[in-house]
Amino acid sequence: MIEPALAPFNYESVRVDARGQATARLPHAAQSFVEPLPAGSAAAGLGLTMIEVPAGRFSMGAPRSQGSEEERPQHLVSVGRYFMARGLVTQAQWQAVLGRRAQCRFSGDERPVENVSWGEAQDFCQRLARLTGRAYQLPSEAQWEYACRAGGSTPFHTGETLSADLANYCGEHVFRAEPAGLYRHVTTPAGQFPPNAFGLYDMHGNLWEWCADTWHADYAGAPAGDAAWQSGGERAARVVRGGSWHDVPGACRSAARTRYEVGQGDDFVGFRVALRPAV
Repeated sequence: MIEPALAPFNYESVRVDARGQATARLPHAAQSFVEPLPAGSAAAGLGLTMIEVPAGRFSMGAPRSQGSEEERPQHLVSVGRYFMARGLVTQAQWQAVLGRRAQCRFSGDERPVENVSWGEAQDFCQRLARLTGRAYQLPSEAQWEYACRAGGSTPFHTGETLSADLANYCGEHVFRAEPAGLYRHVTTPAGQFPPNAFGLYDMHGNLWEWCADTWHADYAGAPAGDAAWQSGGERAARVVRGGSWHDVPGACRSAARTRYEVGQGDDFVGFRVALRPAV
């Protein structure tokens, strides 16, 4: 695989305090490339934007002061450089790659595709790989959390709490001392809220996101690298991350995780793709 030429992507991330008030607006520049999609499709002129995620190490999971036993024990993970889709796969991108429309509850070319099973998300990745000659895949759970945290260690990439002005979730509920906000009852297109420090949109809320990993009830024996954890666990279930438009903020934390059956698809779950660079 020939690695694509990269171009700078400039953006701003937002940090908030425990009251949900913005304390900093930080400029960033990431490297990115746009993967062209088949001509004649609604997504052909837009393509699929992939963001370079730098290598690093992070503490995966949640401390005793938050979350559940499914998010423990916290453990150090080494992550290699890779690319992550800037946003969730949209309905236009789905149709461009697979040649059919998804049966979504919330229709719209720029809205994320939902109501797709893990197997269907895998089909999308495999078809995209054949079209492009690049090994697109679902991210591993470690890659997903590392990308969501974007170098931070707080419950959210925004800081100690989340605001309904910064993500799409059930804003009627609060996590810390922030005021209650809007509950939209619908998915939103990428770009409506600020990205995180890596330049990735909607890592908190909007839709839960399929990961490649087999479901394990906790991190006992989890690998120290970023490959998907495929040994053991429940083969009929996979990990989803990030929370959805319908969830309370605590379910949208960087460390939050739950399980879905591989054949299950509903209007709370979508996905984004990842790509390891050429060796």
